Amino acid sequence: MSSKNIQLTAQETWVAFKEMLPISVFVLIFGLAFGLASIQTGVNGFNTVLMSALVFGGASQFATLELWGQSISVMPLVVTVFFINARHILMGASLYPWLKDIPTVKRYCYMLVISDANWAKALPKYQQGQSGLADIVGGGLALWLMWIIGTWLGIYFGYLIENPRVFGLDMVMACFLLTMVMSGQKSLRIVVVWIVAAIVAILAYWYLPENMHVVVGALAGGLVGVFWKEGVKS
Repeated sequence: MSSKNIQLTAQETWVAFKEMLPISVFVLIFGLAFGLASIQTGVNGFNTVLMSALVFGGASQFATLELWGQSISVMPLVVTVFFINARHILMGASLYPWLKDIPTVKRYCYMLVISDANWAKALPKYQQGQSGLADIVGGGLALWLMWIIGTWLGIYFGYLIENPRVFGLDMVMACFLLTMVMSGQKSLRIVVVWIVAAIVAILAYWYLPENMHVVVGALAGGLVGVFWKEGVKS
């Protein structure tokens, strides 16, 4: 493995940070919506911002708010957050071949800011023999920072954009991820992986509990990738 894949400079991190800022603007808007929803649920401002800083998981944080105030114990909240964010396990597994030589503590510190967008930006680079570490760290810091700022703004100004879906803003991240997929490796194996993941996710969305489609779809695609190795002909 090239040493470039496990080295990181401040300049590379800064460049990746700036590159991720445009998509981070939309993360800020959803953070704003979360801040508003949290305050309306009865969570105080400090705890709301602290949740965004420590959890950094948009969908799971919104799901937590739906359970808040129902005299529910901590364990169901933990389980809910875990399953909605379980896709991060698969993200980490997909990046492990390139990150395994990084010292353990440093590697896990880097992964604290992994998210859909910076993972999707980094993985194609690794697959093409380049380093995506700056995208993981620099891009992740941009997303994390904007999520926190958005949450804080939502506490005070969230009423301005109460429902981002009205403006189609919920589609921005999906379009970005689709672009990253289309710019990655192109082979029959990759196409089949994505088709299986999509079909299973749609079926899970229809028939399984809320938010399970993300995990189930990702697992289905991952299993295809595990059993259909690179270079194996169909």
